[in-house]
Amino acid sequence: MITSKYFSYKQVLHISGKHLLLVAIWCTLVATLFYIFNWDWMIIPWVPVALIGTAEAFLVGFKNNQAYDRLWEARKIWGGIVNSSRSFSAMINAFENNKGIDENFNNKKRTIIYRHIAWLYQLREQLLIPTDWEHLYADENFVSVDQQRNRLIKASFPDYNRTSIFLHKYLSEKELEEQSIYKNFATHLNAIQSKDIIELKNEGWISDFNHMQLQECINEFYTLQGQAERIKKFPSPRQFANTAYIFNILFVTILPLGLVSEFAKLGDWGIWVSIPFCIIVGWIYIIMELVGDYSENPFAGLMFDVPMLSICRGIEIDLLQMMGEHEDLPDAVVSNNGVLM
Repeated sequence: MITSKYFSYKQVLHISGKHLLLVAIWCTLVATLFYIFNWDWMIIPWVPVALIGTAEAFLVGFKNNQAYDRLWEARKIWGGIVNSSRSFSAMINAFENNKGIDENFNNKKRTIIYRHIAWLYQLREQLLIPTDWEHLYADENFVSVDQQRNRLIKASFPDYNRTSIFLHKYLSEKELEEQSIYKNFATHLNAIQSKDIIELKNEGWISDFNHMQLQECINEFYTLQGQAERIKKFPSPRQFANTAYIFNILFVTILPLGLVSEFAKLGDWGIWVSIPFCIIVGWIYIIMELVGDYSENPFAGLMFDVPMLSICRGIEIDLLQMMGEHEDLPDAVVSNNGVLM
């Protein structure tokens, strides 16, 4: 998640620098050929160019709205995980032992909360696995740029790749061994939670009503996990996303062919003036396309993501303090260079 109020020129160039360079080369080439060779045959009337640009603006606007909906829904899902986690932990810690002091009961409560913290980090790890349509995997032309961005993020946030450490901290050895067996380990952790809660009820530590409340929380975790997996595993419909991308390339390609003739009416100097205007207009359309293209995948491991690491750490700190652990707490994840992960 980008946290800086305004983009710096470095951030803008980092996102669209290569695209801007290609547009600048193409606009300069068209203007140069028109000026030197006076190739009138290569000129397109401005009216059809403007019509295509208008249609593309509507299409890109639709795509960006859909991308924002996916991004905002992903954030609401993790907001629900925050609220449900606090409620779940508060209920677990509020249960009192009516049979007297029993360390086994307290250990069982601690195990359940620890396992939930492990579930958070495991869910995040599963959501970060690249899919075929995400930029870290699918964009053959600029995949190296996105991989470099991902490496910079990992270097800026030391805990980014430490899920295995967190699992060792909060899970038993037996549970860790089961990680290689289950393809969806996060789902398995919630299944273990249900078994432990039933044991608490069967042993008389909690009432049937308490058990029902806790199971409702676990069911909510299942629901939220499924919603996040739906966004991760079902892409924004490619017929919309790819059409906008192709139309954008078409518009930026014919843009200088329409602009140069309009500016040539001002004289020979107008041909050269058309270059910066062409670059600006083309760059605006490219930025609109890139904003929607990156926002449609909120769990892609880039700076446009929902800050899952920060959210997991915030929940972890809250739950540990609810259990009375106030020393050796992990540090909160803070933004670095205008990015929060």
